[in-house]
Parts: sequence; C-alpha cells; structure tokens
Amino acid sequence: MPLTAKIQETFDKGGGIFRLAPVFVPRRFAQAGKRLRLHPDDYYALGTKRGSIKERWFSSVISAMNGPLAPADEGMSYVAANIDGTDKFLLRDAIASLGAAVIGQELYDQYGTWPMYSKFFDFETPLFHHLHLNDAAAGLVGRIGKPEAYYFPPQLNNHPGLFPVTYFGYDPDVTMDQVKERLLQFESGDNRITELSRAYRIELGTGWYTPPGVVHAPGSYLTYEPQWNSDVNSVHENIVSSEVYPYEFLTENCPEESKLDIDYILSLMDWEKNVDPHYKKHYFRPPIKCEHSDEQHIEKWITYGNEYFGAKELTILPGQTVLVKDPVAYGTILIQGHGTFGVHDAEAASMLRFGQMSGDEFFVSEATAKDGVTITNRSHWEPMVFLKHFGPNYPQMP
Repeated sequence: MPLTAKIQETFDKGGGIFRLAPVFVPRRFAQAGKRLRLHPDDYYALGTKRGSIKERWFSSVISAMNGPLAPADEGMSYVAANIDGTDKFLLRDAIASLGAAVIGQELYDQYGTWPMYSKFFDFETPLFHHLHLNDAAAGLVGRIGKPEAYYFPPQLNNHPGLFPVTYFGYDPDVTMDQVKERLLQFESGDNRITELSRAYRIELGTGWYTPPGVVHAPGSYLTYEPQWNSDVNSVHENIVSSEVYPYEFLTENCPEESKLDIDYILSLMDWEKNVDPHYKKHYFRPPIKCEHSDEQHIEKWITYGNEYFGAKELTILPGQTVLVKDPVAYGTILIQGHGTFGVHDAEAASMLRFGQMSGDEFFVSEATAKDGVTITNRSHWEPMVFLKHFGPNYPQMP
C-alpha cells in the first residue's frame, strides 16, 4: 500500500487520533534517573557509547541533536499502523501528507508542520547550568530558538534523585563581569558558576516557564517538558557531580569565528531576565484549575503564559466516561490508569522493553479535538491521568 494511502487509512480508522510508539532517547552525559518505566536491563539498549537512556520524547517531528552516532530519526515520533507497531510511519510524514486535516489550518499555514514537542527528562543528578539560544543567535548556526517549560508529575517521581533543586539565572546583585570571570575558567578548573545563581526547591505538581537566554540548571526530579522544535544550548557549568564537560559544550552552537569570543558567548544571555529580582513571580507556574471541571473529571493548566505552547493535566475519575473538547490539535501521554481514548484502548505503561509498543501516547487532530474525545476510565479505583501538550494557538490559554 502506498504511504499516503496507509496514512489516510490509519487516520480514518483511528477516528482522527494517531497512536504513537514510545520514543526513548539516550544522552552521553550525566546519570539516568530510571523513572521512565523502562525495563532496568534496557537503559543501555543502544550501547554504552551512546550513554544511558534519560529521555522519552512525545509528538516529535524533529530529531535529537545527539552526535554523529545517532540515527537520523532519533527522537522522532512514529505512528503505529497496526496493533503492535511493527507497521509504522513518521508523524512528520503524516502531517506532511494530511496537512491541516491533522494540525489545523492556522498551524499549517504558519509553520507547515507541528511546531513543538514534549519530553520526559529523567536524571539522577542535576543538569549543568546552561541556556537555550533565541531565534537570532540560533539562526546564525541554521537553527531556531528554544523556549521550554517544566512540570513535575507526582505519578512519575517515586524518588527525587540526588539534587531536587533547580537554579535559574543569576542573583540580581551579580554582574556580567563576574559571570565572564567564571566562564574564562572553563578549562582551568571547576568554575562553580552556580555560586552566582539562585535555587528553588522543586514542588511536585507545579512547573516553570524558561525563556530563551535564561541560564538554568534543572534539578533531579523527572520532568515533563513542553518546548519549541529546537535543541540548541550553551553550557556555562563545566563540572557537575564530578563529571567534566569539555569546552565544546559551551560553544557548540556558536559560529566558528565566535567560539573563542567570550563577549559573543556572553551575548547569548538575556541579561535582564537572568537577574530579574522577581523571577519566581514571573516564571513559576502553579496549576490553574479549569472552570469546566466537575465530579467526573478535573482539568488543569500546567504550562501557560507564553506565546509558544501550553499543556494541561486531565484527570478522569474512576468509572467515569467524559467527552473532552479542545479547540486545537494536541499530543498526549497517559501516566496513570487504563480505559479507552476515542476508539483506542489506553493504558499507562508500568514497564516497557526498549522497542515495545505501548497504549499510552496519542496525537489528536484538530477536528477530532473540537468534536471531542470520549474517554472512559475502566478502573473502579484509580484515576486516568493525561498530560496534554498544545501548540501556540490555544485561544483560552491563560
């Protein structure tokens, strides 16, 4: 069967909902938190040279920037065309084929594809203090900027890791010259740059928004991370948990002629946001309960207040059937419970083998989202809990 026909058939049989295969991504640095519900034997499924698996990506039409050993489709979501996922095609190809029928006319006209993705990142140790480039800086190396957001789901955080605290920016009294001095020490010794920052203990069930250009060192809870279609950064911290990071981590997304230019590297920061004295007031994101919540279901905004993406947590209470409507397309991951999601069986993963199909991830087309997805919780005891990620066009996002 031609690919276009297979895509259309799968779309029609799914009632405008694609079931997606799990996408696990290794990273060469840091230690795995082992909360991804992946079998303990499979964290090095791609070999020790690739590093352990520390992320799971959702609704992704882009590949991970993961070094020369990574395959071209690493990080990209596949749609299952049969029950066990042995017959599949890229979500990117499905959107290219069906266009506005999947993501809606507004997103298709503006971006030509789905413009965001989400992930779980799962580290036992804290991440390095780093920033993501804005569009102007990323454009110099042929990429786009990267805003991102965080939410800390209780269902996936049975332990906090070694350092459940996140640093954001620099203390308001810190000067650019102080940061410059620490970056100039990148290859001479531990620059201990988080001494200039400020830290917040992570609160489960809450989140943050992080604009491009803000330096941050995420703590060691598993994090749900909606973000723009990009993977560009500059790492300010050279030693974390006794692991040494090379100079390339600081400059890998700089033009060749700027890799030794400390003033250019410093210019990647949005300095005013980094030293904002009211950083938490502006970027902390406690959940906001939606007015349509009732005795059958509860929906909360968990990512909001930015121009790029949004996310909700949807809880269907035990034994309930609910028609859930949204005005735009979205991706979703089920993190607790079992039942049905439209015409699909749905169940949260408890332990997956690498390469195994699951019934916990879906992509909902705009027309189906508007008509509503009927969700039934088949448990007498446990709720069904979904995390839902949206593009920039949700009209009622706070």
